[in-house]
Amino acid sequence: MTSTLPDFDGLLDWAALSPWVESAGLPGGGPVTAVTQLTGGSQNNLFLMQRGDARFVLRRPPRHVRANSNVTMLREAQVLKALAGSDVPHPALLAACTDTDVIGVNFFVMEPLEGFSPAGPLQGRYASDAGWRRQMGEEFVRAAVALGRLDYQALGMADFGRPDNWHGRQVERWRSQLDGYRDTPGYSETSLSHVDEVGRWLSDNVPADGCIGIIHGDFQWPNVMFSLESPRISGLIDWELSTLGDPLLDLAWVLTSWREPGDPEGGAGAKPVVEPWDGFMSRAELIALYGELSGRSMTSMPWFFVLACYKLACLLEGTYARSLIGKAPKEMGAYLHDYATWLMAKARQLIAAA
Repeated sequence: MTSTLPDFDGLLDWAALSPWVESAGLPGGGPVTAVTQLTGGSQNNLFLMQRGDARFVLRRPPRHVRANSNVTMLREAQVLKALAGSDVPHPALLAACTDTDVIGVNFFVMEPLEGFSPAGPLQGRYASDAGWRRQMGEEFVRAAVALGRLDYQALGMADFGRPDNWHGRQVERWRSQLDGYRDTPGYSETSLSHVDEVGRWLSDNVPADGCIGIIHGDFQWPNVMFSLESPRISGLIDWELSTLGDPLLDLAWVLTSWREPGDPEGGAGAKPVVEPWDGFMSRAELIALYGELSGRSMTSMPWFFVLACYKLACLLEGTYARSLIGKAPKEMGAYLHDYATWLMAKARQLIAAA
């Protein structure tokens, strides 16, 4: 049967992949009988496979492999393995392939998740029941708290990032990312307003009560699967930016995607990520719940919220810079630049209130 399966223009080499499936101890029996490519991630490729009475998902790097693609795949597999048995909702890791001779890249296989990644109009009862929408906020917080309380050292993850002076290094780390776009024709270092002002405030107000744990790194709506059967997160996905850092940054990342009266007006950032937006918990309620469940003081939360705005804006500017030279859609680049500008406006608003 595998000989008749699509290879998606060479992304799946069945002659080599089929023997690996047989030897990897994956669920089901016999050969893979069906495969479909899943939509979603903009960078990596996902394939849902059927084998006997079982289904699983294979995740591999993009066709044009980047310098760190294979390492990133194995880091994702490493963190999913570490999450096994924890309260963190995640797809269970089934197997990882470290042999690039199989399909030309490292890849891993995980269990499929039930539900959807919210973007735009909500699905199921989330669209019609404000109670379900309120629960979405609580689920974000519970997942972030569960991840933040894991002991990364006990899990063998001490080498998963650079915990030393993590808080003090953040401004330089993300400003250097922004500075890397300078050589792009048409991009000016002044394209992102107020970046120096916000960076100075962050450097001058580094919290003294920080801690280190495993962070998702991109904890936002498209990277969370919500169940359609009940108002809960079925799993966090796309762990490619996971590392060691202060878990409060994951909560702050969520806050950047929340919308409330009093936020900066106009621009791409003013529109809610999902609709309808009524019924959701407020940012203050999210922060209070995190503090209640984690036991952490939340007095430094404004710093983390500003840092999330700063970091995300610097990252989004990368797509804007690439759009100027035709390496990303011009409309997408303009949209993300507009969003980055909104994030810096929100950061200044937070600083003024701090």
